[in-house]
Amino acid sequence: MADAETLMAAMQGRAEALKRLGYRIRFDLTDTEESVLLDATGGTAAIGPADAATEADTVLSMSGENLAKLLAGRLSPMLAFSTGKLRVEGSKGVAMKLASLLDD
Repeated sequence: MADAETLMAAMQGRAEALKRLGYRIRFDLTDTEESVLLDATGGTAAIGPADAATEADTVLSMSGENLAKLLAGRLSPMLAFSTGKLRVEGSKGVAMKLASLLDD
């Protein structure tokens, strides 16, 4: 099971691509009840811990294991969404933009 620290490190490895997002996305980990915020509104990708009250343009809920697979390219965002492994709250367009950046 991947924890928030491990996932934040994986996101830092993808920060160059993620900085082009231009939005705030909160990842709510369903298995550890932790949250991670990706804030790409300032031209950089600031990645850090968050809580359920942290404002974001889009909230993605999934297990830490599935997020790790998504970041590693071993799980398609569309497949995760269509099979119920990923729930999206807020802007679906922002989630689709993130999916395209992860495919790069």
